[in-house]
Amino acid sequence: MSNSSYVFETNLFPLEALKVYSAYNLEQPIEEQDRLKYFSAHRGGSQGDYRDGMQKKIENVVDCLTKFPKSKRALITIPNTSFPSHSSDEDAKCMREIHFYLEEEGDTTTMNLNATVWMRAQAAEIFPKNIHFIGSLMDDIAMKLNSSFNNAGNVKNSGKIIVGKLYYLATTLVSVRED
Repeated sequence: MSNSSYVFETNLFPLEALKVYSAYNLEQPIEEQDRLKYFSAHRGGSQGDYRDGMQKKIENVVDCLTKFPKSKRALITIPNTSFPSHSSDEDAKCMREIHFYLEEEGDTTTMNLNATVWMRAQAAEIFPKNIHFIGSLMDDIAMKLNSSFNNAGNVKNSGKIIVGKLYYLATTLVSVRED
């Protein structure tokens, strides 16, 4: 999956808004003026805020796949309240989990970083933001895996890790976000 595979610009999500939201959810710093310009309830609000502890979660996935390249336990869970208030967007995040795994390419010098994402709900108009974040997350993890494998001297896995397939599962799909 190339960078262009997860960039879907719309009037609601121009490229700069996609980049700002992805950086924010990757727990990277963003400018306050960008937050004020692009963040709104219509663009997902607190239901689309996935950044809590994201860097540690990424480190955990990289650690798992570096030590256990065949693992199916490399995942990121998005925190949700056990008993959500039905009137609180923040209590029921749309994204629930992302599962990551490595799969050898035919030549065995390249491995694909594949993922499956589970969404509680997906509004089609918000999809560009979510897919850009997930693609950016997969890029970040693949880059860190390449560095980790090379630094660990892991000969068997010293090939190149590239972003592979994404399986995107949504329990509920609607055209627009309704509060």
